[in-house]
Amino acid sequence: MTVAEVPWLTDEEQATWRAFSTVSRLVEGALDRQLVRDSGMSHAHYSILVALSESEGETARMGDLADFLQFSPSRMSHAVRRMEEAGWIERRRCSSDGRGQEAMLTPRGRETLERAAPGHVREVRRLFVDQIEPEERDQIRRISEMLLTRMVE
Repeated sequence: MTVAEVPWLTDEEQATWRAFSTVSRLVEGALDRQLVRDSGMSHAHYSILVALSESEGETARMGDLADFLQFSPSRMSHAVRRMEEAGWIERRRCSSDGRGQEAMLTPRGRETLERAAPGHVREVRRLFVDQIEPEERDQIRRISEMLLTRMVE
């Protein structure tokens, strides 16, 4: 496709995209800073702990965890290595087939998550939930779910 053939964004489309993109970066950055400051972990590490805490047996295959969080395999492996060093998770051979690896939440990881969660929730509420009306939250959820569905197909 040549430059002339690109369907450039209209002014309205550009404004919508830039507002969404900027808000996304600002919220992600603020959540990351809050978690690092208050709990010594990144937002990515927090997301992994949450995903494991919600998994059956607090354990998940590494590949499934990476897919769920939309992390590359190398990003997941690097994060898990650092989290193992902190004692928050353990990595072991997959119990169901012995081929892959699983990540398992440790008691220390659960305690760390439980200490981090209240501050994180307060920050999510401050930055997002309390800033918009319930109807607007419903609209954002529906739009986000639709985009997610289309992006992961």
